Amino acid sequence: MTFGPKDVQTLLDHEQIRAGIAGVARGEDRRDADLIRASFWSDAAMDFGIFAGDLDAYLDWVVPGSPAVPLTQHALGQSVISLDGATALAETHVTAYHRVDFGTEEHDVVLGGRYLDRLARRDGEWRIAARTMLYDWSRDLGVAADWSQGMMGEQFRGDHYTGKANGDHSEAFFGASLVAGQR
Repeated sequence: MTFGPKDVQTLLDHEQIRAGIAGVARGEDRRDADLIRASFWSDAAMDFGIFAGDLDAYLDWVVPGSPAVPLTQHALGQSVISLDGATALAETHVTAYHRVDFGTEEHDVVLGGRYLDRLARRDGEWRIAARTMLYDWSRDLGVAADWSQGMMGEQFRGDHYTGKANGDHSEAFFGASLVAGQR
């Protein structure tokens, strides 16, 4: 099997699109506006059902995050990408974990859904122009485990093993702000 220049460009386009989608997920988990902004065009529009607006309003909503949601983790599944010149459509499966503080106790909540992204290539760069979230399922797993003292009865050997939205070991590992494609 041989690949021509068009096939190689298609592979590069798909990879740049996937990297941008992953950059948003990491930015949301780290509450890092620069990471998120690097994957969206400045005129992008978002609709999450519980929030709809432009990129700046989205960043104002998601970057500080709710104090009642101290931790999130977005795990991405497959992306189906359809290219059409300088535009693309992508559907990406996501499983999102949220630690939710209900005041008297914290719960682990997990949801599954799909990001429907419309992307545009401008000056050779792919970014998201519009995103809609579809929710497929949600599950409240009940009272959250307290990992701060260790795991399964064993103490952690240091204070860098537990994750947080900001200020955890991943910032030192990657640097304060890891933007997709810059390292």
